[in-house]
Amino acid sequence: MDYEEFVEEAHRMWEEVPASYREGIDGMVVKREAETHPEHDDYYTMGMCFTEPYPSGYGGPDSTRSILALYYGSFAEIAKSDPDFSWEDELWETITHELRHHLEFMVEDDALEGVDHAMEQSHRRSEGVDFDPWYFQSGIEIAPGVYRAEDEVYIEQRWSVKAFAQVEALSFEWAGERWSVPKPPHLGDIHYIWVLGLPSEEHVQLVLARDLSFWDRIRRWAKRIPLELLESEVEASRLGAVADSSRAPELEPPGHGSRPDHESRNDRNAEGRGGVP
Repeated sequence: MDYEEFVEEAHRMWEEVPASYREGIDGMVVKREAETHPEHDDYYTMGMCFTEPYPSGYGGPDSTRSILALYYGSFAEIAKSDPDFSWEDELWETITHELRHHLEFMVEDDALEGVDHAMEQSHRRSEGVDFDPWYFQSGIEIAPGVYRAEDEVYIEQRWSVKAFAQVEALSFEWAGERWSVPKPPHLGDIHYIWVLGLPSEEHVQLVLARDLSFWDRIRRWAKRIPLELLESEVEASRLGAVADSSRAPELEPPGHGSRPDHESRNDRNAEGRGGVP
């Protein structure tokens, strides 16, 4: 998809968003260049939400103004190394991701409230009752795609069915080292894998999320098809030290992180998955 087509498709999708959800957003801009993550050069920022609050006695679209930015160059860089990259799916996901940040800011939702939500939903999951399957993303993001909620850490990886079938094991980085775990027999839609054997007091989970096309998501929503949620546990094997340990998740004290209130970003690496590769 070239730049002109990208701009046209982005604005078409933006017009599909209900007007009530777009309140308080002054516009959406599309930039030609790629935007890399400030701390991880191999991660590209696909979109950002720049939000500025204005003094007011209440929160709402009159006191919170945002601008959404999309980076065409970042999409192009990721597409080069991902043969299954879907421009339409990723564009829609990025727009709605940044829109959600604006809506959260408008109701004064902050990182600590997100941690509270994550812990509540984690408890519901442990009790076997209905829970928000994406609750872990409400935690504090300590690295791209890595979320902490108190003593729980979630490392998210996105997989297509085709890519998942081609690997024999899963790898990830943790605390300056690279680790491997056996691939589970089934991907599911979301698969929570408890990772044992790591040198950490935190409870670490590898979360495998199946990549669904835009039309698959629409079809599932229309037919009310529930997500296939799986859970398992495995023992991790150490592969060796990471060459650049600054890319690995840092062991910060629970409840601390660096999620700025005034801007948010949607990042992916050149391999096409969120989280530390």
